Amino acid sequence: MSGGLFTLGETMAVFTTPSGRLRHAATVNVGMAGAESNVAIGVRRLGGQASWQGRVGADEPGALVLSKIRGEDVETGTVVTDEAARTGLMLKDYRTADVMRVTYYREHSAGSRLCEADLDAERIAAAGVLHLTGITPALSGSARAAVFTAAEIARSAGVPVSFDVNYRAALWPAELATPVLTDLAGRADVLFAGDDETALLGMDGSGAGLLDGMRALGPAQVVLKLGARGALADVGGARHEVPAFEVRAVDAVGAGDAFVAGYLAELLAGAPPAERLRTAAACGAFAVSVLGDWEGLPTREDLGLLTKGGTVLR
Repeated sequence: MSGGLFTLGETMAVFTTPSGRLRHAATVNVGMAGAESNVAIGVRRLGGQASWQGRVGADEPGALVLSKIRGEDVETGTVVTDEAARTGLMLKDYRTADVMRVTYYREHSAGSRLCEADLDAERIAAAGVLHLTGITPALSGSARAAVFTAAEIARSAGVPVSFDVNYRAALWPAELATPVLTDLAGRADVLFAGDDETALLGMDGSGAGLLDGMRALGPAQVVLKLGARGALADVGGARHEVPAFEVRAVDAVGAGDAFVAGYLAELLAGAPPAERLRTAAACGAFAVSVLGDWEGLPTREDLGLLTKGGTVLR
């Protein structure tokens, strides 16, 4: 498949307090995260080309976001620096060793001001795949319009549209999200959803029944993410299943984005469905094995490590 990945959405600065509540922390870990930029970084680390479109504020968190993304060799030429709004923030704190709480500070942020005028139609039309998520349309009316317009630009140019439901209850209630997410799912060529998200698309049941429901919306490729139970897929009517790799999970945030990145990287490389799913599962395993939304995303050279014995490489 010619071209690379083009994606758009909000990326935020992240402050993580691994030792409990912020009020008790002497230090915090500073980073950045955003579903779409996570996918772009994942595709790029696997050797694909990737571009990320978004808005950041003219502030230090915005400079952090751009520095990190550019440092991963993701193309950012269409990013807008917004002088009138601040970069969004995310706070992550651990209430127990296994329970993490995420709090957003993104209302009226620079990223939420993404709009149709920001889009570069030529770059979208030249992409190998356009990747969208259900997060961006939740941010604002203008961001929602930008997502739908981007999808139409891609479809008109014959560019496959990838859509990950990626529902965030903290951003909008299910009754508002459902019609928008279902509409976008119907415009996609590749649809990703967690089994806990399919109800938003009007489905119930499990396994093959959910795949049938997802296919009925129109996408030729549908992938049902099952977390630690692996994933199921229907690609052009052929069914596939992949188990999850057994690893010790440290931080589950970003695992779904990593899975999508692995699948799309292989799609862009022309790999068959089984290989797309295996790489996707491997990327998810790497992501959950370290702290951070994207830091653990693997390179091609890393992928074989999951099948090697031992824990120390010399």
